[in-house]
Amino acid sequence: MPHLPSRLLASLVVSAALCGGPALAEMTKSLNINGTTGLIDMPSGDAQDDAAFTFSTAFVGPISRATISFQITDRLSGSFRFQTWRDWDTLFPGDSSKFNNRSFDIRYQLLKEGRYLPSLTVGLIDFTGQSVFASEYVAATKTFGDRVKVTAGLGWGRLGSYGSIGEPFGDRPLLDGDDRGTPNVDQWFRGDAAPFAGVEVKLTDTWTFKGEYSSDAYVLEDDERGLIERDSPFNFGFEYQRGPNTRYGIYSMHGTEVGFVLHLVLDPKNRATGGVMGAAPVALKARPSRTADPDAYDGGWVVQPDAGPLLRKNLAKRLAVDGIIIENLAYTAKTVQVRIRNNRIDAGSQAIGRTARALSHVMPASVEVFEIVPVVKGIGASKVTIRRSDLEALEYAPDNANLLRQRVTITDAGPVPANAVGDDGLYPKFRWGLRPDFRMSEPLKGDLGLRLSASYDFRPGLVLSGSIYGRVVGNVDRSGNPSDSVLQPVRSDSSRYSKFGSPGLERLTLAWFARPAPDLYSRVSFGYLERMHAGISGEVLWKPVESRLALGAELNYTKQRDTDGLLGFDEYDYDVVTGHVSAYYDFGNGFLGQLDVGKYLAGDVGATISVDRVFVNGWRVGAYATVTDVSAADFGTGGFDKGVRFSIPLNWAMGTQSNNTFGTTLRSSTGDGGARLDVDGRLYNSIRDYHSGALDPEWGRVWR
Repeated sequence: MPHLPSRLLASLVVSAALCGGPALAEMTKSLNINGTTGLIDMPSGDAQDDAAFTFSTAFVGPISRATISFQITDRLSGSFRFQTWRDWDTLFPGDSSKFNNRSFDIRYQLLKEGRYLPSLTVGLIDFTGQSVFASEYVAATKTFGDRVKVTAGLGWGRLGSYGSIGEPFGDRPLLDGDDRGTPNVDQWFRGDAAPFAGVEVKLTDTWTFKGEYSSDAYVLEDDERGLIERDSPFNFGFEYQRGPNTRYGIYSMHGTEVGFVLHLVLDPKNRATGGVMGAAPVALKARPSRTADPDAYDGGWVVQPDAGPLLRKNLAKRLAVDGIIIENLAYTAKTVQVRIRNNRIDAGSQAIGRTARALSHVMPASVEVFEIVPVVKGIGASKVTIRRSDLEALEYAPDNANLLRQRVTITDAGPVPANAVGDDGLYPKFRWGLRPDFRMSEPLKGDLGLRLSASYDFRPGLVLSGSIYGRVVGNVDRSGNPSDSVLQPVRSDSSRYSKFGSPGLERLTLAWFARPAPDLYSRVSFGYLERMHAGISGEVLWKPVESRLALGAELNYTKQRDTDGLLGFDEYDYDVVTGHVSAYYDFGNGFLGQLDVGKYLAGDVGATISVDRVFVNGWRVGAYATVTDVSAADFGTGGFDKGVRFSIPLNWAMGTQSNNTFGTTLRSSTGDGGARLDVDGRLYNSIRDYHSGALDPEWGRVWR
């Protein structure tokens, strides 16, 4: 593509800005080819809407990029980027660690745009990576009318490599091998600083023009490796917005290359389908007044020998429509306690509301108090106590959800009542399923295969379960080459497990879940705990239903499995005792923090800190970092274990009534340091779903 003179770029920008036309919708807070808020290659001062989750994929010459970004708060955002070069051997001959570059960005909006002031953002690019793209910047953006945005900024690192105006904060030190993968704090805002600028012009409601002056000289790709020719600092192009969720862009880059990008913008706060399709709730059945029908309130029915089985049968029939199973039922003349297992509804408050409505149709009028105990993994998670008269008084009242919550109590589940009526047909119970499954290991890489799973519930809390997974197609590393890690390859031999263990036994465990005491929960799992390790794992969790704080401890003894996906252990002959003490804290507004301190699978000792944002509809987005006594050099690429993770409820996208999710964890590298056992059934997230911190934000669904 011929060189684009700056005068031509300027004339295009001015012409687009001054052209006439009808008033347009508010300008979009657009993204650049790096998947972060910005122009084309440069950042801007804008920020996405709170909680925006974006996936971007871009192609510029031989460079491919895939980025996941999340607007953590209305000012703070983070990104994880995966980049590849098609001419790998030319770029990094003999150095496979740089074939795929993974990097983290973070940015914070210092100022929001006002009438006179621009938005102002400070950001760090690749601040814990291999320093290939390490940059820092300050960017300001101002909107003029409803059509034009202008951005100007100053960059350091790669963004300071073209058109430098000096070194305002001193020299930029080089990183040695031990520093790579750790926060390169000594480099931040040091070295050459260079200005960049750009403009966005909204041509129609769907088309936008962008032009920019770039401060990135692309020294590595152009001068050192010759993969591209950077003949011009000017980039320009057009973007097409198709609905609220997708945006496409085509650009002239560097005067020589053509760039393409696709952005997918998702809003975890709102369902893509607008709502969840399922059976409509039945109306509450109100009791006759005591004066009009005093006999209805006679409690003599409790002595009838068939009352319990009949009530349980009628209630089970009503709740089966919503996928709710009754574990057992206990009652007196004035109180009923029902323990339920919610197999379908994604919101615990909705399952509780559906159960309360069904109870109003089944229970005699003398029963005033409904105690609903959600059962998770065979143990009671909490007890939600609702007065029947409150339901009757508030069903059609304004703001009925908040008014009802003020009168409801959520307490410890307590033991199963001695007079509980169960169902002999519930246990033992065998279930199985065969379904396709996608395992994503990093952006643009994953496996599509089939998973055969089965479970056998002997009784509440005691379950034998397992799964077999077979790969059908995919592009993850299946070379089968042994790891060169100086640590025990507890994770870095994953390509060998992928190649030789498909199909293979993923898990085969016998697990026992219990409640040893009030506010205390326990788990013991024995068998083939995950794809790479087998043994025994024990966990206890202290979590009062109203408390923001929870404490836990886990102890494991494991042996590393053979890579063939079968039952042996001879290949590695490695066993280890690991364990952690954990603290969990609910900060409110959906933010959950977790700190784990202990010993990991490779024998290293350290701590993991993680923060997740959980949404009412089941979305979950978070990040974690682990630091242990393993040196950055011994850990390998990435320096230490860190990553991002997300989980998306299927009903958010499909609108069907389901509590299944799709999610994955994306790591900066697959090192052996900081690796923790991937045991199924850890307690905190499951138990918390029916505690106050999780029920209260979604309580409005109690009437749905």
